[in-house]
Amino acid sequence: MSALEVQNAAKNFGGVHALRGVSLSLEEGERMVLLGPNGAGKTTLFHTISGNIIATSGSIKLFGADITRLAPDARARLGVARTFQITNLFANLTVLENILLAVCGADKLTFRFIRPLEGYSGIQARARGLLDTWGLSAAGDTLVRNLSYGEQRQVEVVMALSGEPRLLLLDEPTAGLSPAETLRVVEMVRKLPRGMTILMIEHDMDVAFEIADRIAVMHQGRIIAEGDEIAIRGNKEVSDIYLGVEETDA
Repeated sequence: MSALEVQNAAKNFGGVHALRGVSLSLEEGERMVLLGPNGAGKTTLFHTISGNIIATSGSIKLFGADITRLAPDARARLGVARTFQITNLFANLTVLENILLAVCGADKLTFRFIRPLEGYSGIQARARGLLDTWGLSAAGDTLVRNLSYGEQRQVEVVMALSGEPRLLLLDEPTAGLSPAETLRVVEMVRKLPRGMTILMIEHDMDVAFEIADRIAVMHQGRIIAEGDEIAIRGNKEVSDIYLGVEETDA
């Protein structure tokens, strides 16, 4: 049984066809990276998988269960978690408070207002444990707005991990980062449990080839190529559309 199966997914915004019959499948524990130029439809595909938008047609299955029409919170309860292309954190809260909110959501404590949060010792322990695991303990009391952009990206990944997702969607986690920050995020992704299925949008070819078991390239709402590093590097259509064609001396 596939962890994720997308069949002929299409999404139209009026006359704009953002997705044109996209199909892909990931096995449990597989790591796939989506490449493609701006406007290729990568983030729209993520939105249809996470439930932020509903596909116009086609189907999406998570471990065999049809989630095509489910709301984002229902998909999250089934094990889908994601990050966003633009960091989506509470800037005026501390790192620990952001993680606590994520853990509360994962533990269905979001709408319990009678007991103070301090009364949930297990929640506190889990949040601090996540900070320890991912090397963010020293930043626990720091306001998110005072972190570097790279550190904010790391916090967002940790928040996505708070519910121990079965499928993790990472939307350009290294975008805008320095080489050193990119290396830290890459190492973070590589340390994730191999049982966790990961679908990741990336703009950096070197990062994609380092992380991915398999790569899919999108262009104009379609997947135009799929395979390992050798297959992608040797694909002429990918070279023409995404990588550019190198000119040789006459």
